[in-house]
Order: sequence, then structure tokens, then C-alpha cells
Amino acid sequence: MNNFFKVDPSSAAIAQGPDDDVPSPGQLFAQFGAGCFWGLELAYQSVPGVTKTEVGYSHGLVHNPTYKDVCTDTTGHTEVVRVQYDPKDCTFESLLDIFWKRHDPTSFNRQGKDVGTQYRSGIYYYTDEQERMAREAVEVQEKILDKKIVTELLPATKFYRAEEYHQQYLAKGGLTCSRPSVGKGCKDAIRCDTKEVTCFMKMH
Repeated sequence: MNNFFKVDPSSAAIAQGPDDDVPSPGQLFAQFGAGCFWGLELAYQSVPGVTKTEVGYSHGLVHNPTYKDVCTDTTGHTEVVRVQYDPKDCTFESLLDIFWKRHDPTSFNRQGKDVGTQYRSGIYYYTDEQERMAREAVEVQEKILDKKIVTELLPATKFYRAEEYHQQYLAKGGLTCSRPSVGKGCKDAIRCDTKEVTCFMKMH
């Protein structure tokens, strides 16, 4: 991280603290970073048993970051999707399957044309069981891909909900105003808008 932001230790302590939000009764949280959060959120919206999705920022050193802040690549945050799911209808393994399919976990701080720490790959766990399954899944994926997985595995930290226009962005039409299906079980291909354009527009 460069010196664009002078990190306040008390601010960093809040940002690095645990996610203190509480899921609905009987539900669990999971948190994933896999590049642009728009496409990943849409993928999770269609999973049976997923009851809520939100996009946001986590694992940075600045309290209450904005998208403009995160796009400077100096706050340390990654774009994440926080998934709320009913474990009776949806397994953590099924969420991991979506995660691996939606991005390249061997690409460091980059997904396609999206480059920077905000696009890094990460699984941020809430329970010991999630951690165990994630670590086992990494070992399996490394054997499948025969390449080193760069996905970071860390406890979930404070979740900063992204600006409202980012929430369910593709489901609302994105830049093209072409609304894809978000039906449970939908397997339609997901096309993500060019992220750099929006990031540039928000920074200038």
C-alpha cells in the first residue's frame, strides 16, 4: 500500500475487526472475492438456498471506504460478495463450486482486464467448518489445475456494503440495460460489463 491514505490505527482496527452483522435466524454468511463483484453476485443469486446477496468491500485498512477510495488501489480492500444461505437447502461446498467456476484462482490481483488488489481472489470464512472445507477445496483445485492457487483464506472481517447502484447491478440491467435471468437454478451464461469504464467514471 502506498501513502495515498494516511492510515489511522483506530480506523484500521475497525476495518480489520470481525464482521459484526448477524444473518437471519437459521441462516449463515459466506464471503467471497473473485474479481468484479457484479458477475459473482448474479451467479449466487440463482443458487437455491441462497436467501440474500450483497456486494461490498472487506480486508482493507480504511473505515467506511467508498468505491472511489477502493478504486485507487491504496486502501487494501477487496471487492466481495457476502452470501446469506440456508444450510438446510444450500451447502458451503456448492458455494465454493460457484466460486471456482467464476474466476481464475491462479491469477494474482487480476481477473482479465481488471487489475489491482481489489480484484484479488479470496475466501473469507465465518466458521471453523467453512475454513476446513475451503482449505480442502484449495488442495483439490491445485490438483485439478496443476497450478498454484493464489486465493487468500482468511477470517471474514468487517463488511462494508457497497453503494446502492452496485447492489444486484447486473440483475438490474447493468450498462446495457439487458436484464439476465435471476431465477433459482438458472444456468444461463453471465456476461459482466467492462468494470474499468465504471471505475474510471466514478474517479473523475
